[in-house]
Amino acid sequence: MSRSLNVRKSLLTLGVALPLMAGAALAQTPPAPATSPAAMPAVDSSKVIARVNGVDITEGDLALAAEDPALQMPNVPEAQKRDLLTGYMIDLKLGAKAAEAAKVGSGAEFARKLAYNRDKTLLDEYLDQEAKKAVTPEAARKLYDETVKSVPAEQEVRARHILVENEDEAKKIATRVKGGEDFAKVAGEASKDPGSKTDGGDLGFFTKDRMVEPFAEAAFKLEPGQISDPVKSQFGWHVIKVEEKRTKPAPTFEETKDQVETYLARKAQQDLIMGLRKNAKIERLDDKGNLVEQKQQ
Repeated sequence: MSRSLNVRKSLLTLGVALPLMAGAALAQTPPAPATSPAAMPAVDSSKVIARVNGVDITEGDLALAAEDPALQMPNVPEAQKRDLLTGYMIDLKLGAKAAEAAKVGSGAEFARKLAYNRDKTLLDEYLDQEAKKAVTPEAARKLYDETVKSVPAEQEVRARHILVENEDEAKKIATRVKGGEDFAKVAGEASKDPGSKTDGGDLGFFTKDRMVEPFAEAAFKLEPGQISDPVKSQFGWHVIKVEEKRTKPAPTFEETKDQVETYLARKAQQDLIMGLRKNAKIERLDDKGNLVEQKQQ
């Protein structure tokens, strides 16, 4: 696996290894990095955009509706989306008022739903705040630097190959290219690999684990400029020429910035939840009302 992928996997694996949370905490999506004021003009959340029987609907109301997962419209133009959301808010105000008049909100079941949604909103806001506090430029850079240092450097080669169907063909090809014929030209004429023959057999840079074992073993034993004897794999017979060898460069901070910030946000949120659990007295009951033995969280 390439060093670039290893660094990315190290960052993501850290997130997978964190203790799992339940309910809203598990479902919480880490916030995207805040858009700079220069990139997005400020909106007055108190600005009234519509009225329903004298009740104001504001830009802030519209923004809340736009964040609702059930109201996502990724392929709808912004102007049309805004119109649809405004229509939804109008219907919401009308429907809520009618539901109040019909005493829909007076039952115990409604009270439970209201309490649940209040708790969920409170927790979501709390988690969002913790994520924003954790995702700082300094913390992101520190995590990136630590992760890059912890991932061992990997060797990779850039090689060309010519793929043919049988050993006799491969031997003839090897004789030609070792005798001085241009490898790229011969690959374009004779190789059966449609993915590389038009590029002179060039496979680009790759790490050892990205190729089938016989091919990889042969390629990594060669020095730049050397050409292999015929090598058999499940795809046929290969003649390989190594062009370059190098240590795989680590991905830049900018390339992994999103993964770094996602990890920092999730870790802060999960640490918060696990800390709350640790300091709480939690009891679970079975269907007979008896206490269930608690597992270590």
